Amino acid sequence: MKGQRVFRRLTVAELGPWCASHPTALLLDTRDAASHARDGWPGAVRLSGENQDTLLLRTARTRPVLIYCYHGNASQSWAQMFADFGFTEVSDLIGGQAAWVAAQNAPAPAAPPPPPPAPPRKPPTQALSDWLRAEGFDDPDARGAHGNTPLMLAAWRGDAAIVNALIHHGVTLDAVNRDGNNALWLACVHGDLSGIDRLVRAGVPIDQTNTTGATALMYAASSGKAAVLRQLLALGADASLRTQDDFSALDMAASVECLRLLRPARQPIPSESPP
Repeated sequence: MKGQRVFRRLTVAELGPWCASHPTALLLDTRDAASHARDGWPGAVRLSGENQDTLLLRTARTRPVLIYCYHGNASQSWAQMFADFGFTEVSDLIGGQAAWVAAQNAPAPAAPPPPPPAPPRKPPTQALSDWLRAEGFDDPDARGAHGNTPLMLAAWRGDAAIVNALIHHGVTLDAVNRDGNNALWLACVHGDLSGIDRLVRAGVPIDQTNTTGATALMYAASSGKAAVLRQLLALGADASLRTQDDFSALDMAASVECLRLLRPARQPIPSESPP
């Protein structure tokens, strides 16, 4: 909803670094008293309807808050309550305690073999060198304004010849700018369908999420760009992904045509229950 305060959803992999960078965080366990007593996290406070008002009113709203439950469903409602009450940094754990336990019990992955050495790059063509120089880049993978690479700039302008030259040269395809957007997002801004197809087929990640958790598909839906949306769906974009504030591409659809392309509507989240 527009104007609604948001909270961040953490994965298990993000939990450790988040706790390390927020040593004074308030940890809240929304499970039943027996579960909290059995395996509640060290330092965590059990959150319930009996103490919610005390915690909301007596905790500094600038103090980071992390909430977890059984499976990551009920914690979202609690986290939204704290965010709506004015707490500035609220997070919950995706998958809840069950996901955390599963991660602790998972066997350590085997070390992957070292990647093969990258083949030597061919020097850029004269036309590409001239374009790079004119745009102020000293390298095909250099960074310009806002952290954009030459490929992002060419995609944003819909310059097919330069996009093809950069891909042929072997530039990094999964690079992102300061907003976490890749070249595909910039191509969607321009709206060049053939450029979108070229980038995806070359290997630019179609479901890259930016710093807010949004994908190119969500951008196309929220901008009412039905043709771009149709192209991304045809190329395999995942319409089930959600932003950090739990919005999907369907939630963001800005036109009737976009709504029709993204149906059926999402299913309701099941209610939380103990394991």
